[in-house]
Amino acid sequence: MIDGFDLNDPLVCEGIVGDGCGGGRIFFIKNETLYAHDPLSKEDTELLKNIKKAQKISKRGCIITIECQEQKIEFDLSKVKPR
Repeated sequence: MIDGFDLNDPLVCEGIVGDGCGGGRIFFIKNETLYAHDPLSKEDTELLKNIKKAQKISKRGCIITIECQEQKIEFDLSKVKPR
């Protein structure tokens, strides 16, 4: 558990330092919104709203993939928007 986040939760993933954008941050979905948590400042930044029926998130490089019941969303951290 990091800063109260369960990394085994399918709606939480960790940004690995050196893998691209957002290294060292925790990304999570709460109340249909994607957030980035900075463990140094302890602040959460809202990235994307209206994520319906999210089931799992993962991150590779600058792309956060959100697997929802009816769609897949790819969020590009380098552009701070869905692609």
